[in-house]
Amino acid sequence: MTPKKQVYDAIVVGSGISGGWAAKELTERGLRTLVLEAGGPVDASDFTEHVQPWEMHFRGWGDRKILAAEHPVQRECYACDEAGHKFFVNDIDNPYTTPADAPFKFFRGRQVGGRASMWGRQVYRWSDLDFEANAKDGHGNDWPIRYQDIAPWYSHVEKFIGVTGAKEGLSQLPDGEFLPPMAMSASERHGREQILKKFGGERVMTIGRAAILTENHNGRLACHYCGPCERGCVTHSYFNSIGSTLPAARKTGRLTLRPWSVVAEVLYDPKKGKARGVRVIDAQSMESLEFEAKIVFLCASTIESVRLLLNSKSNHFPDGMANASGTLGKYVMDHHYGSGASGTMPGFLDKKTIGHRPNGIYIARFQNVKREEKNFLRGYGMQGGGGRGGWGRGSSMPGYGASFKNMLIDDLGPWGLSASGWGETLPHEANRITLDPTVKDKWGIPAAHIDVRWRENEKAMDEHMKTAMVEMLEAAGCTNINAHGSSNPPGHCIHEMGGARMSKTPEEGVLNQWNQAWQVKNLFVTDGAAMASNGCQNPSITYMALTARAAAHAAAEFKRGAL
Repeated sequence: MTPKKQVYDAIVVGSGISGGWAAKELTERGLRTLVLEAGGPVDASDFTEHVQPWEMHFRGWGDRKILAAEHPVQRECYACDEAGHKFFVNDIDNPYTTPADAPFKFFRGRQVGGRASMWGRQVYRWSDLDFEANAKDGHGNDWPIRYQDIAPWYSHVEKFIGVTGAKEGLSQLPDGEFLPPMAMSASERHGREQILKKFGGERVMTIGRAAILTENHNGRLACHYCGPCERGCVTHSYFNSIGSTLPAARKTGRLTLRPWSVVAEVLYDPKKGKARGVRVIDAQSMESLEFEAKIVFLCASTIESVRLLLNSKSNHFPDGMANASGTLGKYVMDHHYGSGASGTMPGFLDKKTIGHRPNGIYIARFQNVKREEKNFLRGYGMQGGGGRGGWGRGSSMPGYGASFKNMLIDDLGPWGLSASGWGETLPHEANRITLDPTVKDKWGIPAAHIDVRWRENEKAMDEHMKTAMVEMLEAAGCTNINAHGSSNPPGHCIHEMGGARMSKTPEEGVLNQWNQAWQVKNLFVTDGAAMASNGCQNPSITYMALTARAAAHAAAEFKRGAL
């Protein structure tokens, strides 16, 4: 039986942070665009940020039997609980494999909006310190772009999504188009002042830069500090594709969104030397379908886009589509994170916080910026916060009613301050994704085999995170300071990157400076797979900026008949 065919100007695989931006930019530039999402639809009724624990059968903890049976990997993410597990994949249907001695935690969301419904919302620009790092220290290939190439697209994205933050004038952490910043707590403000003083302005603690609205913006309401953003947001006060980019694309009348569409491979036309479309397996009926387009954007997330390319084999590309360089699947990275310190901040007992601020503090990278660190290359930023202890005790105490709640409010513990590091991982060829030779997912597609390991540079950086945070807490006047390490394996940070990297030449990578495949000019990859290095900043805004930039280029090339 001949598979069904439909033809579009562009196909976008994935509807999350990158896919939503590709859909918005392509449709607004006149292209009839099909967005394919492997999971099902989501609407505001699926968001449960206002549902209270006593309204849930397991009081928010979740059914341990179901979580163990269907989400043995996903449940290790803090957001995969009773309210949020529906936004995470069934691990039995979606397997992956790793070497026995190299665990990797692959947290996934397969539904319209992807992981954009439960992401961390922290957004930090890269600088030339990041784009030039590979070339300067010889680890990885040189990026084909620099900050000046992407800076206008950072601004383009920030103006649309709404980013709260404070301008600090740091070369290594460029300022952006910010809405008013969220307020720092008493312990955070004091810590910032004392750390700046102690370290001569070299170590800067600032309020987190977050894709959360502090004032009404683009038809979306300001955040009201309810707290559990990972469950979704009915007011769309934080950026996700469901509440922002997909509606913008739909408004053009040129968007077709098809959920339950598991893309199995990109189809190649050897006569034209182009991608002609994709083969899809309907997730519900298991029917095989083909969709054709002049342009294909892969925005399925790092590992899924790499897996898709590896599975897209032909006589012309026997080792995976656009893999003439042999780098496809290699140089995979994630941020190593969690090492740091915490302490008690004396004083300020007349101060309290109001609401649940969905943001923390950020300490900008200060290593290997103005002077060289001898123990490791690259650097790290730190994230954390300061607040008063005591709320948690209510979960283990008898009592109810207004008097009980007032006691919890009025008799809080001391202020604390803590932060942990998010560190850059060097690109290593041996950190890679391949296809498992025997394991397949529910739809018959070979599973990803992920072999990514922390190495000596990452381990040395983790030790420095602890020492540096202890120094800063001491400078801030904290007592009871405790350093802590981290046992988080690769993948746990959910910042996986690389595998189809951008490069200056076709011999060094998969994609050119426009996120365009060197050997397949109508194929674009704009999610984390495109990254040639991974900086230390949360990466999502860089994916968004790269996607918007690539889509604008693709649309212009399409209109002049070059694709």
